Amino acid sequence: MTRTPLAPPHVRGLINLRGQIVTAIDLRRLLEMGEFTEEERPMNVIIRSKDGAISFQVNEIGDVLEVDDSSFEYPPETLKGVARDLIQGACKLKDRLLLILDAEKAVAMASGS
Repeated sequence: MTRTPLAPPHVRGLINLRGQIVTAIDLRRLLEMGEFTEEERPMNVIIRSKDGAISFQVNEIGDVLEVDDSSFEYPPETLKGVARDLIQGACKLKDRLLLILDAEKAVAMASGS
């Protein structure tokens, strides 16, 4: 990863993805959730948007899940800050909550559009 001087704090830098230069966005910073710890190594999830590819750095990458529409709930009113704008809702799973990110809004917010 190559750092980008004068970039917003959520822009971690640029990565080379098979010859294509991609901006890496730290979702923890974008969602105002704090920093990755020294022990945590962020993982890159590549999103293809209308503006091209972008990398979201996340804590971990899990399984691909198919969820039932009936488990979807809109975000609670208590959700504050940037997360309120970017989280579309949540699905209740057996042992955890799956938050649904509006990827296009996140890309737009990260790029300042």
